[in-house]
Amino acid sequence: MGYRVAVIGATGNVGREVLNILAERKFPADEVVALASSRSTGRELSFGDRIIKVKNLDDYDFGGIDFAIMSAGSDISKQWAPKLGAMGIMVIDNSSFWRYHSDVPLIVPEVNGATLDAYMARPKRQNIIANPNCSTAQLVVALKPLHDLAKIKRIVVSTYQSVSGAGKEGVDELWNQTKGIFVNDSATPGKFPKQIAFNVIPHIDVFMEDGYTKEEWKVLAETKKILDPKIKVTCTAVRVPVFVGHAEAVNIEFENPISPDEARDALREAPGISVIDKREAGGYATPVECVGEYDTFVSRIREDNTVENGLVIWVVSDNLRKGAALNTIQIAETLIERNLMGKKAA
Repeated sequence: MGYRVAVIGATGNVGREVLNILAERKFPADEVVALASSRSTGRELSFGDRIIKVKNLDDYDFGGIDFAIMSAGSDISKQWAPKLGAMGIMVIDNSSFWRYHSDVPLIVPEVNGATLDAYMARPKRQNIIANPNCSTAQLVVALKPLHDLAKIKRIVVSTYQSVSGAGKEGVDELWNQTKGIFVNDSATPGKFPKQIAFNVIPHIDVFMEDGYTKEEWKVLAETKKILDPKIKVTCTAVRVPVFVGHAEAVNIEFENPISPDEARDALREAPGISVIDKREAGGYATPVECVGEYDTFVSRIREDNTVENGLVIWVVSDNLRKGAALNTIQIAETLIERNLMGKKAA
């Protein structure tokens, strides 16, 4: 007997990608239900070689559902996740709402999937698991094998984040501004605070009192929660005119000596990572190559001579996949593989 999966927010960028990946990975589901708001009811979505119709979240009967994968924003997650969790449904949430709750695990399976054992053993757990911010997910996948090898003290990360991280409105704005510039139309900002076409914007999410943006704070807080609270983290998050794929330049300071060759070997052996690191023109990964891929790509592995025991790396990943949809499905797969769901698929 397989599992029954509800995809909440199925019509959004991430929700559609969840459906794609469930089909691609042949997730052991007897039924997959697409849910969204009433205005999307009846809309048809692709699921593998089938078409499924969207159902109304507000009046759907969740009886018998095993997994609820939520990609509908913080307000929906705040309202629905506790109710679904109380029904015994395992909620895997893509929003930021639950990430910082001390009793909700924040999971990247390649990094801290084993912590699910203790969580699922709790007698009064909420049955909510949080998915990290898209930039954090790819970052910690790359950091984990290096932290295990030489223990990270401090990281400085600059992110170069695609417009799909801002949803469909962000993608549409880049597309429309780019077309408009070629016919001498004005590139009027809407979703973003400044023109995004042929520009970069050092501002994602709202500004906080200390001058960091909320997006930058997320990388700080989530890296500590997932990987190690002792690591010092500083971040600058930049929106770039790329449709899909986030990139990061990461300077890492370690407690113990580590060479670029040792780092390269450790990364090559780690799950979920592809190393493309030739010191020649084109010998590195860019967002274009990562689109549609499951792995996080690591390139430009070199020594940072400004600190003792320092390295610099370049990290690229499909933000709609590893940064969101793929990671949620990997969490569900991890629960099944570790026999934590109380029943097995046929």
